[in-house]
Amino acid sequence: MSADADHAAVAIDEQRPSNPFTGIGRFFRRNLPRGLFARSLLIIVLPMLILQTVLVFVFMERHWQMVTSRLSAAVTRDIASVIDLLDTMPGQQAEIIRIAEERMGLTVKVLPGNRLPPRKPVPFFSIVDRMLSRQINTQISRPFWIDSSAGPKEVEVRIAIDGGRILSVITRRDRTAASNSQIFLIWMFGTSLVLLIISILFLHGQIRPILALARAAESFGKGQKPAEPFHPRGAVEVRKAGLAFMQMRERIERQIEQRTAMLSGVSHDLRTILTRFRLQLAIAEDVKDLESLNRDVDDMNAMLDGYLDFARGETEEAEGLLDLAALLRQLEETAELHGKSLTSTIDGPTQVRVRPNSFTRLLTNLAANAWRHGSNVKIEARSSGRFLTVSVDDDGPGIPVDMREDVFKPFFRLDEARNLDASGTGLGLAIARDIARSHGGDVTLAESAMGGLRAMVRVPV
Repeated sequence: MSADADHAAVAIDEQRPSNPFTGIGRFFRRNLPRGLFARSLLIIVLPMLILQTVLVFVFMERHWQMVTSRLSAAVTRDIASVIDLLDTMPGQQAEIIRIAEERMGLTVKVLPGNRLPPRKPVPFFSIVDRMLSRQINTQISRPFWIDSSAGPKEVEVRIAIDGGRILSVITRRDRTAASNSQIFLIWMFGTSLVLLIISILFLHGQIRPILALARAAESFGKGQKPAEPFHPRGAVEVRKAGLAFMQMRERIERQIEQRTAMLSGVSHDLRTILTRFRLQLAIAEDVKDLESLNRDVDDMNAMLDGYLDFARGETEEAEGLLDLAALLRQLEETAELHGKSLTSTIDGPTQVRVRPNSFTRLLTNLAANAWRHGSNVKIEARSSGRFLTVSVDDDGPGIPVDMREDVFKPFFRLDEARNLDASGTGLGLAIARDIARSHGGDVTLAESAMGGLRAMVRVPV
């Protein structure tokens, strides 16, 4: 979508009645990707991300909590059993520690003193600390201290016991929390990554025929030959669209050829008759108003040239560099020959890449139209990195707003507004717009600051 279309859409939205969802829709239109490939990829990736998020935060979280809760309860029961044995058989401390290490997998030490280390802040994502703390409070109900960061695979628990002592218990981390969840996550995200890569490759293969069709249509719209021949490929629907485009292109090209051949034939026949008229006028010495008849013949020749220019066009011309400064100087000299004043300015590079002959004809038609109906003409050219904009202003009578599109129609004459002379064919602006659109741009009309008409040309370069 072009920038002008985006601005138009925003303007239409602002004119609509207020709706609570209007702002949300406008936000998505402005921030979502506009390309078909990016949007298709988003349609695939977004549901996958939502599904994985639900799996992680619902299923996996419940799985972790359930398994970790049961493991923590079992470890806490073992620790409670050790404490009960130490309280009931204080003289068998060494034997109890041996049994705990051999049968329960616990590393038990009895430390002197009754002061526990200061509690460490519990990490937000540490489910081990939460579950162990909950089970110790429920089953043992004694002051305790937990260090889940004692080692990469160990958890230490210290509990105050009778006799002013501290019981230190070290156990493996996998006995207190689920340890296979990471493998599940790795498999899930790894599989999703592989599927995503396959989806990207598949989508790229499906989007490529659509992009080829778009390039072929754009080249045909500009009157250019595509860099590579277009062949319908891809899905059935894309192939149907490609075949329909090729058939449409053939019909349009056939109609253009028929129109050009017809006008060329008619012009050739009429030129033969006009040549005989000119010869007869040259040998006729006693014919009155000989000068006016010669002028009529010249006007008819000019009309025929205009018809042929409109029918033939310049679509086959190759792109090249055009010197804007030289072209504008030539227009200034031509306007001076017609007794008119033409001034010009250029902002940016003077060398632009266009079709030189057709773009010269475009500006010549607009400038001639301007000095035909006004006395002073001003041309401003501005060349940026992407677009070339040329405005042609005059101080003539102008054109009413409701008829500024009609004047681009072939053979349309607006005598009331622009006072066309007898030699006008009504094809000047039509040819100008055709040339601009063949370059991928357009010609628009507006009111000039000089009081007349402004013709604005904007083409990509």
